Amino acid sequence: MSPKQRRGAETVERVLNAALDLHEAGDLSMSALVGDAGVSSGSLYHHFGSFDGMRAALYARCMGELLDSVVEALERSRTARTGVRALVEAYLRFTEERRPAAHFVHASPYAGFLPAHADRIAAAKGPRMARIAAWLAPHVESGEVIGLPDPFTEMLVIGPVAETSRRWLAGDPSIDLAAAARILPDRIWQSVRAVP
Repeated sequence: MSPKQRRGAETVERVLNAALDLHEAGDLSMSALVGDAGVSSGSLYHHFGSFDGMRAALYARCMGELLDSVVEALERSRTARTGVRALVEAYLRFTEERRPAAHFVHASPYAGFLPAHADRIAAAKGPRMARIAAWLAPHVESGEVIGLPDPFTEMLVIGPVAETSRRWLAGDPSIDLAAAARILPDRIWQSVRAVP
């Protein structure tokens, strides 16, 4: 990497880190970001194309980090049942330990900037989702897990954990992540296991 490329990468990281901090503080705006990151608006446009492009890049980074933690936990598991447990626990642990990143991921689907940047998001998610599908495939082939189209399996496994995380991040006092980690894995497993 050339010195110019390294400076560019450092600028991108500084902007994304500042954007995440500002989002968590409830003040993610162009003027606040330019001030906190110490960059010009021209530099922001140069690196991201637009303010929405920057938000899409931040979403892709945060989603990538979340999926990396889930994939790593899943790939350490030998059975489908322990894999489901590991996935649920990793997702909830990420939510608790990496709250700003989890908050950005769970708040962003309601933002209008994602559809215009679907290619960038797919590039971040695609390889990670492929690893999840590859891990799951032998368990489906063996008859341990019910065979469903990938989006439906994702909804059954990730849906409950994502909604639990979203509510916890929103401050719902009835949501306890430790209780969710105890209760959800077996319930989710029951929804995807093949009944003999």
